Amino acid sequence: MTFLSAITLPLVLALFHFVGPVPTDLGIQAGHLSPCPGPAHCASAIWPVNDAETSLATLAEAIEADPSATIVEREATYLHATFSSKIFGFVDDVELLASQTDSLEARSISRLGDSDLGVNGQRLQRLSDVLPSR
Repeated sequence: MTFLSAITLPLVLALFHFVGPVPTDLGIQAGHLSPCPGPAHCASAIWPVNDAETSLATLAEAIEADPSATIVEREATYLHATFSSKIFGFVDDVELLASQTDSLEARSISRLGDSDLGVNGQRLQRLSDVLPSR
């Protein structure tokens, strides 16, 4: 490998993999997920379920099966995963919280950009479709 290609390749790869900083408001805040700072690059939902912990486990399986997703943290009532876009590698953070026995909180937020073009809302919709109907 030449000196020029040793420098150029990492720079080109960095250009097409936009990871961005981890949001500082991830995790459980006063018993709930943080609210979205704005609708342009974040989506949230509260889903009614029969058993929140079982529903969380079902969603964890669906996320594990998604090749674009990585589970970062998994507890009995909380899950944090990242999803990377196929082309540019934009990273979004998804959080799920079984804060009550009959509801599940969900939040999906982009790390970079002013708009997600609806990706986070669509992701939450796909996840809610995995849940058994109530």
